[in-house]
Amino acid sequence: MRILLYRADGQVEPWVTDFAAVLPRAEVVVWQDGEPEAACDYAVLWAPPAALLGQLAQPAQLNATPLKAIFLTGAGVDAILKFGDALPSVPIIRLGDAGMAVQMAEYVAHAVLRYFRRFDEYERQARGGVWAPLAPRDKRDFTIGVFGMGVLGSRVLAALGHFGFPLRGWSRTHKQVDGVDCYAGIESLGEFLAGTRVLVCMLPLTPETSNLLDRARLAQLPRGAYLINVARGAHLAEPDLLASIRSGHLAGATLDVFRNEPLPAPHPFWDEPRIAITPHISALTVRHDSVRQIAGKIAALENGEPVADVVDRIKGY
Repeated sequence: MRILLYRADGQVEPWVTDFAAVLPRAEVVVWQDGEPEAACDYAVLWAPPAALLGQLAQPAQLNATPLKAIFLTGAGVDAILKFGDALPSVPIIRLGDAGMAVQMAEYVAHAVLRYFRRFDEYERQARGGVWAPLAPRDKRDFTIGVFGMGVLGSRVLAALGHFGFPLRGWSRTHKQVDGVDCYAGIESLGEFLAGTRVLVCMLPLTPETSNLLDRARLAQLPRGAYLINVARGAHLAEPDLLASIRSGHLAGATLDVFRNEPLPAPHPFWDEPRIAITPHISALTVRHDSVRQIAGKIAALENGEPVADVVDRIKGY
């Protein structure tokens, strides 16, 4: 068995080592631009270039082993689906969890509690040498809405449930979760937003969800609402968020993802004290867990068994 490995960050050697440990009979090769062919049984990729995908679709060796599947070392799929018809006609399989869900739950819970307990305001007071207790917020009026109820979104809702917040979730299709008011479909989006004090964006990025959080949608949130975006920067119309915060309609935001990463130095988000910024670290890939998961799915495919987390190219996730 031959596995082709590529990561845009160049951090491939630890992955090679881990695959060698769990699949000792497999040959793991690292793709390099300019190589004459990329024939393999499986490809394990993150943010691949067009040249690599072209070789996978049409390997130079006419008698090459047909590619069986592409595995992604992350939960997001927009970085590969953007190639559309240029992709090989094989299953594309994303990571289901692999240690990311608990990280996402930690990140979102921290951001929610930081705002709810007014720690952001206490931080600003402390920098100015001000000792002044602030009025506590009423949890009954602090509904948290999770925008996207997949594996990660469901884990976030479960974590927040322990704190007793009123919870609501929105998804493309109807779901039923104990303790969560569930909304489904675009026709319910206005009602979902209107009753949400903290909006947590966890949607997959598709043509339908790009720029979904624009001026009109943000205006549907109640005055004083707060935004947490841990999905993709392209969901958010960035100038509209700034306008909503500066007008006083939104209280602020915690953002982990941006349209351009790293966030450019002159970007106005850096100068807005009501926006907390982190460098796309809300849920990092846990390599050991990911390798074991991919290896297990390869074994299932080799045995003709079905696997989970196959990407639906029509839906975009």
